[in-house]
Amino acid sequence: MVASSHQPLYRMKADFFKTLGHPARIRVLELLSEREHAVSEMVPEVGIEPANLSQQLSILRRTGLVTARREGLSVVYALTSPRVADLLKTAREILTGVVTGQAELLEEVPEPLAADQPG
Repeated sequence: MVASSHQPLYRMKADFFKTLGHPARIRVLELLSEREHAVSEMVPEVGIEPANLSQQLSILRRTGLVTARREGLSVVYALTSPRVADLLKTAREILTGVVTGQAELLEEVPEPLAADQPG
């Protein structure tokens, strides 16, 4: 992410999270958390057209989250920092807790009595 001395940190954080706000970009980052990938390997995993994937990879490169290098005829992508993988793991843990909490709340809701149901 390119830092600007004219922008408050909270705005930079908001821009950072906007970059993460696309399902295809999250999926790319998840794949790259496992290992480096060539674009051709990512196409079936991300489930979008190659041109769209290239656009999403370009955004991730511009913001400094991934790097690219040419290997023969392929372009291979990697995370710029293992902390990106840590962030995705933390997000998964937070969401798991939220979903678990929602499921527990649903279990606590009493079922309506037969007399309360229409029909």
